[in-house]
Amino acid sequence: MKLWLVTAASAALMAPALACASTGVGEPPTAAVVESVHHNALVLDSHADVLIDSTPRRYFLPDGSSRVSADKLKAGEVDAVVLSLAVGPGPRDAAGIAAARSEIDAKLAAVQASIAASQGQLVLARSAADIVKAEQEGKTAVLLSFQNARALGTDIGAINALYDQGVRVFAFNHAGHNDWADSSRPSEGEPVAEHNGLSPVGRQAVPRLNDLGVLIDVSQLSKDALLQTLALSRVPVAATHSNARSVREHTRSLSDEELDAIKANGGVVQVTPFNTYLVQLDEAAKAKVREVRVKYGLSSEFNAGNDNYSTLRGDTQQAFLDELAQVQPRATVKDFVDHIDYIARRIGVEHVGIGTDFDHGSGIEGYNSAADSRAVTAELLARGYTPEQVTAIWGGNFLRVLRAAEAARRV
Repeated sequence: MKLWLVTAASAALMAPALACASTGVGEPPTAAVVESVHHNALVLDSHADVLIDSTPRRYFLPDGSSRVSADKLKAGEVDAVVLSLAVGPGPRDAAGIAAARSEIDAKLAAVQASIAASQGQLVLARSAADIVKAEQEGKTAVLLSFQNARALGTDIGAINALYDQGVRVFAFNHAGHNDWADSSRPSEGEPVAEHNGLSPVGRQAVPRLNDLGVLIDVSQLSKDALLQTLALSRVPVAATHSNARSVREHTRSLSDEELDAIKANGGVVQVTPFNTYLVQLDEAAKAKVREVRVKYGLSSEFNAGNDNYSTLRGDTQQAFLDELAQVQPRATVKDFVDHIDYIARRIGVEHVGIGTDFDHGSGIEGYNSAADSRAVTAELLARGYTPEQVTAIWGGNFLRVLRAAEAARRV
């Protein structure tokens, strides 16, 4: 059995190691030590997307495969992955909602098909206990999450139906506001805030999710919406795929105020290896980005996340993003762990974890699929994190908040 639980004794060890971890230097661990620590941890990825036929090709690996396929999860000894039934921004009229629901249904079917085709390697988990049981049996647990209530319109009762289908993590939005909450990345033409945080439907949804025992995911929320969610929730939350804004400016990442609030809530921030959130562009890179933008008819001005390209459609948008990726510097595992370091120093090792956002544009040098997961363990150990801390970061912290959400169930 892997050592996934953060005990009081191991938590007490966390503070001394952070002094070393914060320097970003240390003796490289041997391959045997990395393998031992990685094998003994319950390795959990708290957010990955689901590929379907309509998914843009840029999200697939060059060979057309998924970054979290069963073989890559096994190769990286990833014991659990949270797969997101997610939709992006889009129309909020009846036709738009119907199309979004259809996409959710297609992704659920894809997950079910992958589990069926895995010959028992993948198993659907409905609880933290199921995840631990799967790991003990040498299997990989799949936990379902949902992202972007645009697909639900204003139907708060749909939360119950999602729960019945196995969803145990719920995120209000993606890029673009919806009828439940404001996003940290408004779509082009939208105001900075539509609801000044959560809408009335969103405010009602928080206690409903608590009552169901569903873990609330605060990634992608505006700051006001995030803080309101924390105030309303009676249990800890998770930001399943977020980064530190103080390390790399991006509206999608979390400010120090948000990090501190998540700590006070008892929650966890799961850092994502998403290139755009990790690398600060220098002036030469900015100039190249401007050239690509002008080539595609966009303004040469852009924000920290290059988010204002929504006027481009279909193949044109994909070509633009492909070309954009070629002129931007690539982040490394060190850049990724810098965010883990910052969050651990600011709010504690017990409040940080890993959520890759693989299959939705994420992936960096050295950590481009689940198969590369040991590289993160190696970097954490090299920075002075103890095996207990690495275990907490990889899965223990997320399982703690998932259990807390389950314990709040009242229906």
